[in-house]
Amino acid sequence: MAVAALLSPLVLPVSAAAATAPVSGAVFYRFSDKADIYRYLAGKFTKTSVDGAGQFSASPDGKKVAWVDYNSKLHVTSGKTDKIVAKNVIFGAPCATPVWSADSQRLAFPMTGTESTAPIGVVNADGTGAKKVGRTYGVCHLAWSANGRYLAGYAGTTQGVHLLDVTTGKTRKAAGIKLANHVQSLSPDGRKVIIHALKPSDEGGDGVWPSHFRPTVVDTVSGAKLTIPVKGTLIGAIYLRDGRLAVRVKGATRNTVVILSKDLKTVQRFAEPANVRNMGLLQLL
Repeated sequence: MAVAALLSPLVLPVSAAAATAPVSGAVFYRFSDKADIYRYLAGKFTKTSVDGAGQFSASPDGKKVAWVDYNSKLHVTSGKTDKIVAKNVIFGAPCATPVWSADSQRLAFPMTGTESTAPIGVVNADGTGAKKVGRTYGVCHLAWSANGRYLAGYAGTTQGVHLLDVTTGKTRKAAGIKLANHVQSLSPDGRKVIIHALKPSDEGGDGVWPSHFRPTVVDTVSGAKLTIPVKGTLIGAIYLRDGRLAVRVKGATRNTVVILSKDLKTVQRFAEPANVRNMGLLQLL
């Protein structure tokens, strides 16, 4: 799909109740012979394509893409610049994706380990400051809380979600989650996690990034599930850095994104460009 074909207008009406900066753009992705990542801002799409086995993530500011190559090396690509920032990264498991810190300055990634657990490395986006922060069963589709303290991922067996405290190096299994094959996002304090929950009869899949998924929001301490007050068929959700919850809703020609305040009141609603309807949503800008 040519980038020019994606240039549909993104309409961003904002409620008067919105107390923080409105969402003004997004990052979408699709798979071709590579992973194609599209940053949309100010009426313009910018495309970045990366190799590997689908192990990639876009920075929260949408300017950089982290990805793992066939030699277990972690790259950061920005425009025409590409830099290897870490080695000994798990490769060949599509779910073993790197994750960016909320300020787009650091990366966390699962390192080569045993079949069920792996050490987690953290490195600055320029390749400096590499260190290990702990070991976890939750190595798949890592999410990083905006306060910088917690990483969450689902187990490679899909049997639960685990949180790693990068300050203490301790891990715990999230309450209330028996089976999951995707972790999309953590609330800023790390208390709530957005997942794709599975029933025992569901297929676990191969761990690639889902283009759409029915989001479930779970309190990782109590196990309580949050009721999302948005009508329609929900196909994704993301926590924003300030604690707002963005919910993606399926549309006949265009999907809609609804932004909820911390008290779950609608503060913004916008229609995505029509030609990204079947793409995955990585970030909101």
